[in-house]
Amino acid sequence: MESQGFSSQSRNSSNDSDSCLRESQHVSIPILMCLVFFLGFLLNIFSLWVFCCRFPCWTSGAILQFHLALSGAIATPVTPMMAVYFVKGNNWIFGRFLCQVKIALFSSHVYGSIMFLTLISIHRYVAVVRYNRRSCMKQKQFVRRLCAGVWFVLLIQSLIYAFTLPTSKTGSKNQCLSIHQKKLTNSYFVINFILFIFGFLLPFIVSAVCYGRLAITLTRLNISSAKGQRVKEKSERMIAVCLLIFGVCFLPLNVTRTVAVVLIKYFQRQCHVLLQAETAYYTSWILVGVRSCLDPLLYCFGSQKFRDALQSFRVGQVDRPNRSDSEMTPNQ
Repeated sequence: MESQGFSSQSRNSSNDSDSCLRESQHVSIPILMCLVFFLGFLLNIFSLWVFCCRFPCWTSGAILQFHLALSGAIATPVTPMMAVYFVKGNNWIFGRFLCQVKIALFSSHVYGSIMFLTLISIHRYVAVVRYNRRSCMKQKQFVRRLCAGVWFVLLIQSLIYAFTLPTSKTGSKNQCLSIHQKKLTNSYFVINFILFIFGFLLPFIVSAVCYGRLAITLTRLNISSAKGQRVKEKSERMIAVCLLIFGVCFLPLNVTRTVAVVLIKYFQRQCHVLLQAETAYYTSWILVGVRSCLDPLLYCFGSQKFRDALQSFRVGQVDRPNRSDSEMTPNQ
């Protein structure tokens, strides 16, 4: 194993490698991470309240948006513990069980968000590009079962990762979900590429294809009517926000983590480079938190009922709209 090769290095090299564990992250990283996750938590809790208390009935699109908001809120309770972990230089002081909870919630948060964003892109493609054809994605019962299936997969995935990547002691520090856990180097390497390929890359490709087809359809859409113009503008904004979330919020996390696990497996003596990659990885969590703040824009672009609910909230009364463009078909 690589860890055996690492332990056989000279005392000098060993001391250099140990310095990788001693450096705490800059205090701005955990502070910003807590702020954006807390703001995202408030926005998503408000969105969940709107869905639950201000929607007279849900469409298939609203169901997907509700579950996206739910996935955006679940990681916030463990964010302060993650911030303390960063400040203390990768020293987990909260015990094994809470480490497993952190792994499960963060895993479900990130990859649940990616999966529901992908399903929203498929739904939007079906609703606009194939608006005059029957599709199971337009059926509320099917979408509910689909969301339940996604949560089941996320639960199994998070439990596997939580028990496969336990806490361990390195020197005087307890490690939790850290690339410095030498005995777990191979596990991190394999799990990372599973997550990168199946948890990020494939969903991103599916979303990009759907939105690419949607963009082509929008160029051919008759916008002579006000309704056609409104559909086109809202769909274009939704494409922009979704691709922004994938590119800015999720791509850095997956790329920096991949670079870090490759470095720790094959270039363990490059301590300075590894520390830079680790700092970049922790910084990318701030962008993941920003994603939760951007989600309400999707709800506004995707649902007339959500916008009406926000407007009624501002004026202190609930208007019950007769129609919704949440399905976003050219006829609406």
